[in-house]
Amino acid sequence: MSLVFVDDAVAADFQPFALTRPCCELRAGAELVRRRWEIATGASTYGFIGAPHLLDFDEPGAAAVVRDVVPAGSIVVNARCAVGLAGFPADGNAWSCDGTLAAVRVRVPVTVDEVLADGGSLARLAGVERHIPIEGRWLEHVWDLVRLLPDLLAADIPFLGATLPVATPSGVTTIGPNQVFVERGATVEPMVVLDASVGPILVRRGALIQSFTRIAGPCVIGEETVVNGGRITGSSIGDHCRVNGEVSTTVFNGYANKGHDGFLGHSVLGRWVNLGAGTTNSNLKNNYSEVALWTPTGVRKTGMQFLGSFLGDHAKTAIGTRLTTGAVIGAGANVYGTGMTPRHVPPFAWGLDGTDVWELEPFLETAERAMKRRNVPLSEGAKRQLTAAWQRATEDPG
Repeated sequence: MSLVFVDDAVAADFQPFALTRPCCELRAGAELVRRRWEIATGASTYGFIGAPHLLDFDEPGAAAVVRDVVPAGSIVVNARCAVGLAGFPADGNAWSCDGTLAAVRVRVPVTVDEVLADGGSLARLAGVERHIPIEGRWLEHVWDLVRLLPDLLAADIPFLGATLPVATPSGVTTIGPNQVFVERGATVEPMVVLDASVGPILVRRGALIQSFTRIAGPCVIGEETVVNGGRITGSSIGDHCRVNGEVSTTVFNGYANKGHDGFLGHSVLGRWVNLGAGTTNSNLKNNYSEVALWTPTGVRKTGMQFLGSFLGDHAKTAIGTRLTTGAVIGAGANVYGTGMTPRHVPPFAWGLDGTDVWELEPFLETAERAMKRRNVPLSEGAKRQLTAAWQRATEDPG
């Protein structure tokens, strides 16, 4: 049994992330969507089916693109479904979440074109199969990564923590009634406060939490991540990140740097994002009204009073950058300049307004240098994929 993830027409609008990564490689709650399904089903991932500009997507450990045929017996999954981590009924052929079809087991090989027919809907693949209900939450909009974060973390952390070998660090202050899990191999220095008053906390192996840090649940600190001071609240920090300052209700997909002071709230950071010292965002409007967010189909009301910034893969900010409420910073953008950012900074922009574009070769050279610092190579496939993203963004800036 293997998993094949599909980006449907809705997932294709999950900017600024859809330009450079499939939806299954976004972090929903404590885990990537792909990992959620792997944990729930016990199956491995065969690959993903997505937009043409993702054909060369290449990331260590991530799903690979399916180019031709989905093998018989595979479970084809709508990548917008953040399945619950426990209790998946594996003896069925079609599964629905909240009444909507989420996954189908194909009995015969099917082509990629067949899967993508009807906008990636799975209904035709399921036929008349009876749908077995499963637990999970749907990502209807990109901002659901923030909206659903507290509930997902509250459910994910106790489940994951119970499966891990844990240790009790010395000199650490733990408060609150909820569970705290520190996986063996993590380092939590003395004079760290783990505040489980509101929700549980999980610190993964290889993570380093330095003295004078306060972590408030529900919160996950990923493998090999370093938190070197500040207050981290209600967040999902992915693997290999650097975090400092005040962070609230925010998702780090992984390999992102916020190594200096500054506030970041109700936001999502793609991979290889680097926030310059003092970068601060707004997550609340002065009139306390709901936040509207730029999308490829126009500015949309979100129904959320607290909503911060969405930064695509490889986006960077200069020191002292101020991100406006509900800012969408495109993949590869290099943001600098005085004043607040506009509501939308286009992909690969050079500056604040997108008038200038980061040239392709210097961008790729910078990406390669940044990744090398974490001992991750920029493969030829990844270069081709980023080139395709750059061409798509610069040929069609909207």
